Parts: sequence; structure tokens; C-alpha cells
Amino acid sequence: MSRYRLYPAADQAAVMGEHCGHARYVWNLAVEQWAWWNPRRGPAPSYAEQNRQLTEARREFDWLAAGSIIVQQQVLRDFSTAMANFFRGSHRKPGFRKRGRSEGFRIVAVKASDVRQVNRRWSELRVPKVGWVRFRRSRAVPDAKSYRITRDRAGRWHVAFAVVPAPVDPPGTGEVVGVDRGVAVSAALSSGELLHCPGPRPAEAVRLPRLRRRLARAKRGSNRRARLRTRIARLTTRDADRRKDWVEKTSTDLARRFDVIRVEDLRIRNMTRSARGTVEKPGKNVRQKAGLNRAILGAGWGLLVQRLEQKAPGRVEKVPAALTSQRCSACGQVAPGNRESQAVFRCVACGYTANADINAALNIAAGRAVTAREGAGLPVPVNREPQPSPPPLVGV
Repeated sequence: MSRYRLYPAADQAAVMGEHCGHARYVWNLAVEQWAWWNPRRGPAPSYAEQNRQLTEARREFDWLAAGSIIVQQQVLRDFSTAMANFFRGSHRKPGFRKRGRSEGFRIVAVKASDVRQVNRRWSELRVPKVGWVRFRRSRAVPDAKSYRITRDRAGRWHVAFAVVPAPVDPPGTGEVVGVDRGVAVSAALSSGELLHCPGPRPAEAVRLPRLRRRLARAKRGSNRRARLRTRIARLTTRDADRRKDWVEKTSTDLARRFDVIRVEDLRIRNMTRSARGTVEKPGKNVRQKAGLNRAILGAGWGLLVQRLEQKAPGRVEKVPAALTSQRCSACGQVAPGNRESQAVFRCVACGYTANADINAALNIAAGRAVTAREGAGLPVPVNREPQPSPPPLVGV
């Protein structure tokens, strides 16, 4: 999707905030209806029935009738699509939306006259019951049939046009690259490059814990707490913007330089699961595991592979990650002692020495993942060839 920064006036932002509140209210009502439903109570309401109920609710409540019917009906359409995707098995079950986190609404049936260019740097967008809202023309605006307006935790408004961008053309050189994702080094390439995802700046790393301590002492519902939440959101969104920018530039560069991109098949959701445990069985090293989880998520592992698959469809291959860091890319020996430290790899069999992350990236590029029994995981021969058995003796 093509995303742009919106700059509404104060009165326009207030109306769009009401649109977000109405959209969240209608969505949560639809979720509550489906949560209450069970086979004994009959079928859950369909989109047509929910649309009829929405009409009755708008007739009864003036504050809901003051909003845009286009925004509210589109929420019901989106919820119906989300439930269909859930029953199909391709998406999660839709849940409740929280104020300040899932703020936004979608507009469909957009005409070409709803978007106009003001000058080289600015364009304007027509929003129902708001009027023309300007946005930063950072690149050419595509022709889209729908768009979604969102507000992040820092209070910034964005508009995203629903257009699937064209994939990046491969170079045609036949080159293959392996990408090893880590914490100290965000992405190590088999070509010898070490890429680092930018994190919080030193001053921000000091300021953020201080603000969170002040937030913990602030009274709930107070203006001071709201101001602290906004200041924290500005720091975290700035860090997320840097990470997304690095992912976009890195994924585009890899898609343009290499024909085939191989990455480890990692279950990031399982890897970043909390270690707190339960009251009866509390976890161990909870604080250390929480720090590791933050480092993994801050390195952008999942977003990098997601954008690679979108920009280079059909050219991203996932290799099993078992023992890729313990295998020597020169002789193929697998031993736990090969990995001397986080950054040094020295083979105990042949003496090959290299950066540990680059050695793992070379194994990934060759598709040489090793199983638990030290057999090859991808198209290389197994360690031991089958031996022909002698013919049975007859008449003995």
C-alpha cells in the first residue's frame, strides 16, 4: 500500500477523531455479538442484519447519527470479510479494538476527483464530512478505489491507498544470497556484508525508561498521564520508523541485486514468547528472556522477510535453521565447538576461520541446513551412502 502523511487542521482532526471513535464502537459491537453467539442461540447476525441494526441505532442515538454512514457501514463490511477469512483459516479471529491503538477508518468507491494535486509537494484528499485534507506528496499518488486513514499513538495521521505495488525486477545474474538474522548483527549476508538495524539513540535510550517510571506513578485518567503517554509514543514510533525505513531499503537492495534470496525458517512468534510461566510454575531468567525478546523484535526479523516476499515473490526460499551456525561452510563438519564465540567461527576439523554470522549465511545460501542427526536438510547428499547387501547364500 502507498502510505502518506496527513496534515489536517484542528477542526478536521476533531471530526476524523469522531470517525475513528464511531468505527471502533461499531466494530466492537460486532465482535461482541459474535462472542455472545453459540449454536443454541441460533445463527449469528449477518452483514445485512447488522446493517439493519445499525440503521436503528443511528435513529435512536444522535451522537452516532452525527457520524458518517459511509464509515460505519464500511466497518461492518470489513468485519464480515474478517470473519470469512477466519473461517477460511487464513487469518486470526477478529478481536476488540482499543482506543489509542486501533484508530482508523476506511473509505471505498473513491473517484479520481476525490484526490487532487495542489503543487509539487502537496496534494489533497476528500474525506466524508471533513472536506479536503492535505497530505505530503512524497511520491506519485496511485489510482486507487479505496483508502484507509489511521492515527498512530503519537497523534500522527496517515492515509494509505489500497494499491499493490509492482514487484522488484530481478537482475537476471543468477546470484544467490543467504541472509542470517541475529541480534548483535541484524542481517549477515553470504557476500560478507554485516547489516545493522538502527535502534534507539543514546539519549532516547536514557529518556524512555525515565518517562515510563514517571508514567507508572501518574494517576490514571489524569492529564499528566496522557501527556506522558504521548511523549513515550513519540519516542517509540520514532524508533519504529527507523526500523521500517531500514527494512524497506534493505529489502529493496536485496531484491535488486540477487535472483534468489535464502533465509532461515524461524518461528519468531514462538521465539519471542514470554518466559514468565504461571503462579504454580514460574519461569526462569524472565528478565533476560524479556530483553532477548525485545532485541529480536527490534531487529525487524519478521518484517524483513515479509517485505522480501512481497517485493521478490517466488524468489525467497526458507531453509531449515537447524545447526546452520555450527556447520563449517568449507568442509561441512558439524560440531558445537566450532562456534568459539558470538562473532568467531573456527572449525575443529579443518581450521577454517570466519565471522560466525557470515559462515551461517554461507550455509543458508548453499541450502545446507543440517538435521538433528547431522544429515543434510536440503539438496546435498546424506553423510553415508547406502551399501549394497550381499546376495543370500543358497543351499547352505
